[in-house]
Amino acid sequence: MTRDADSYLAADFPDVLRKIRERTPARILAGRAGAAYRTSTQLELREAHAAARDAVCAELDLESALGAAFIKQWNLFEVRTQAHSKAEYLLQPDLGRRLGEASRRELTNRCSRETDIQITIGDGLSVTAVAAQVPSLLPLLDAGARARGWTVGHPFVIRYCRVGVLNEIGELLAPKVTVLLIGERPGLATAESLSAYMAYRPDRSHTDANRNLISNIHSRGLRPQGAADRILNLAAQMITLRLSGFSIREQMPPAPGDLAIPE
Repeated sequence: MTRDADSYLAADFPDVLRKIRERTPARILAGRAGAAYRTSTQLELREAHAAARDAVCAELDLESALGAAFIKQWNLFEVRTQAHSKAEYLLQPDLGRRLGEASRRELTNRCSRETDIQITIGDGLSVTAVAAQVPSLLPLLDAGARARGWTVGHPFVIRYCRVGVLNEIGELLAPKVTVLLIGERPGLATAESLSAYMAYRPDRSHTDANRNLISNIHSRGLRPQGAADRILNLAAQMITLRLSGFSIREQMPPAPGDLAIPE
């Protein structure tokens, strides 16, 4: 059940309040029955919570998530961190920040070094987000990077991935800019939100202070074209300034239309 089913409630709202509710996925002005939420709201929350749990607990299957044609087109392959299971990944986050030895060798053998930009896909905390956003976003990033005359590394997928794995990718492949497209921790608004973490020449000394983030890439947030433009613009700033992190601020504001507003 969705908020559209609350027609009896929405009918009680002045026009300005109904317009506010239509323009945000946040659950505001949901109403109540006595001291509790209305039944429709309770059911919607339970549905959203179940979707969030499913997104976190789902195991990455490349063909199911991205499709055989997409995998073949981009010649995608999978490597793994040192976590051996989803449970271990969730309970020991540090294992998701380091690649397994076999995966390190595979990346060294299959990927070019010292490219201008290396795009990587990580399952993170939402396989659902990867499946929903990567098929649209990856082609836009690749085309945009090549249009700027950059060399682009071979994309690959990391299972049981945490953001800190950027440091190992930087040390193994030495790209100027590394972009990690990773599933965000799901909330009750959506389980399909993707983040792009970025760093200039990441290495083992890097912390969150050396990284930049463009988040909320999903159908009701930042759309793929807007996300690609912002990621590439920020990468260009990193290459020009030769740094990343808290000292960089985006110079290109989101273009009109980047934020999806319901009709």
